[in-house]
Amino acid sequence: MRKKLLLAGLFCSILGFVSCSSDDDSNGNPGSAKLELFTSSNTSGTITYTDLLASMPMAKTFTVGSLDADGIYYNNTRDEVIIASRTNNRLEVYGNFRNALSSSATSLMMTASSATGDFTNAREIAVVGDRVVVVQDQAEINGNTNKLLVYQRTTSGFTLEKTFTVGFKLWGITVSNGNLYAVVDLSSDIAVFNSFFSKPSGTLVADKRVSIEGLTRTHGIAYSEQDNVMVLTDVGLAASATDGGIVVIENFNSVFSSTASGGSIALSKQKRIYGPNSLLGNPVDVSYDEQTNKIYVAERLNGGGQVLSFAYPTSAQSDAMPLTARLEPGVTGIYLRRE
Repeated sequence: MRKKLLLAGLFCSILGFVSCSSDDDSNGNPGSAKLELFTSSNTSGTITYTDLLASMPMAKTFTVGSLDADGIYYNNTRDEVIIASRTNNRLEVYGNFRNALSSSATSLMMTASSATGDFTNAREIAVVGDRVVVVQDQAEINGNTNKLLVYQRTTSGFTLEKTFTVGFKLWGITVSNGNLYAVVDLSSDIAVFNSFFSKPSGTLVADKRVSIEGLTRTHGIAYSEQDNVMVLTDVGLAASATDGGIVVIENFNSVFSSTASGGSIALSKQKRIYGPNSLLGNPVDVSYDEQTNKIYVAERLNGGGQVLSFAYPTSAQSDAMPLTARLEPGVTGIYLRRE
């Protein structure tokens, strides 16, 4: 997975993201509009923050206590960043983030965590209110067991509420109206667990599982309730730097409901970005902005890691260039928030 497709000069030709840090964070007043991007890495021991409404958005990097993290979220009410640590096998909270952002700080202090060892080989988190769902991906260290764990955020840390065992390899997840949609890794499938939080701990069986025609290996997943749009990423073959892609399914609720379990969502129901111009090799995570309809991607393979953004696809398939791109070593998780 270390094939490198990009030349440094390419990044000079793509405007938008800048790969260096800046002390000018352009946070604005507390009541001002915000569009913020948070990312995690599985190699650098850092997270990044980018104010996308700044005149020249620049990523600011902070060291955290985990070399390897996958899954990131910012809670504005608590002013804290939550990551799933693969180094320490726990959820980690880094509080007082705005203070660090407005200062010259280059590292964050952990202020809370879950118990160590509830999970190993974490791949993603999804947050709904005070609940945090963690994906455990199968690995030798956990007996090749795929799990979903539900935590309740408390004043002092986390309480483990439920643990589910899942019969397929997991990666990305997203929650909408209490239903959890999960990527079925090593396949072109996604699955849904309806009324997820009301289910008892134990073995969890998907209420529906469908394939996405033309997709090789699903990884990233993001759903917009406002736009009724599902965005998926395809990492293709792990060693290929040019076969990744983005799949957009509009009118998703209707499309998904009308597809039988075990059936397939046809190419005619999709809008797709694929091809060498896209710089998509292994796009492992994705976020979607409902106001601008832009798509933000954590691309893990090309250049050793990049953060890419794309205009919303308007045709059935295109080899679209990113609107913006910046190098970020080991980027694995991406979280976008707007207020």
